[in-house]
Order: sequence, then structure tokens, then C-alpha cells
Amino acid sequence: MANVLIIAGDFVEDYELMVPFQALQMVGHLVAVVCPEKNIGDTIKTAIHDFEGDQTYTEKVGHQFSINADFKQISPDQFDALLLPGGRSPEYLRLNPAVIEIIQSFANQQKPIAAICHGAQLLAAANIIEGKSISAYPACAPEVTLAGAQYAELEMDQAITDGIFVTAPAWPAHPAWLAQFHTQLS
Repeated sequence: MANVLIIAGDFVEDYELMVPFQALQMVGHLVAVVCPEKNIGDTIKTAIHDFEGDQTYTEKVGHQFSINADFKQISPDQFDALLLPGGRSPEYLRLNPAVIEIIQSFANQQKPIAAICHGAQLLAAANIIEGKSISAYPACAPEVTLAGAQYAELEMDQAITDGIFVTAPAWPAHPAWLAQFHTQLS
């Protein structure tokens, strides 16, 4: 099976980290979760975003997630694929040059990249999605478009694959998004 890297940070969307982490392991993939400035055993705080009839999602404190790999010791060459969860962490992770270099390396090597929700902010910041159809949480549509991609407006439970990119708008798309990503890993 594949070695999958997940890059996350504090206030990553709980479901978009926990569910892929566990589901990918369940089908036999090895999954390493890293966070800049954190080491194995350190934790990141997650947030739960929910759709409760308001004009935007609500946010609640989630779980503590234990990092299982060291950011400074990983190399994209060790991994077969990359997964970028959403939540609030992409908004500041995209400012980290090392994170951007890792994402660009996966793209340059044509390795599968899955992004969900605000994870598309990292794809846009890495300048790797020009000409692609990319889904994301609707609030990220302007960034996707400004990065030269076509924003794929999907229902919240749908996902889209375009080349190496598997993207979806939010965690209700997990079944479709993870199935399409798993196909890329097979």
C-alpha cells in the first residue's frame, strides 16, 4: 500500500484529519501526520465545523491529535501521496515556505494530492492548480480561481478528481473524496 503524508496544524478541521487518518490506515496505507514546529507526540488542537443553518459554518473545540512524525525529518521522496485537510490551519500553513516546497514537490513528481475544504488554500498558495478543476469550501472559490484553476462547485457530499488532484468542499464528502483518493493510491 501507499505511504501518505498529511500536513496539519492547530485548529485543523477535526473530521478532515481524524477520518482520513483512520480510514486510510484501515485499508492498509501508512499515514504520517506532521505539523511545522511540532514533533512526534506533540498535539495539535482540532476544531469541529458544522452546518447549522447559519450563513456560514460554526466552530467548536475538537480533539487533541497526536503528531506521529517529525516535520523537520520528512522528505516528499519518502511518500507516495499527500493529503491536506481543511479547517483554519491552511490559512497560516500557506505562509510557511517549507510547507509550500513540500506541496510543490508532490506536484512536480505527479504524486496524488487530496485536499478538502480550506485545504485548497494550500494548493492555491503553492501555485500548482492552474488549468485544473478544483473543489473547496465555497468561501475559498476566489482563491482557487485566482490561482488559475476552475472552481468546481459541488454538493457538500461530492468530490472531483482532475489529474493528480482529488478535492472536495467539506467533510460530508468523505465517502466520495476518500474513495477517489484511494483509487489514486492503488
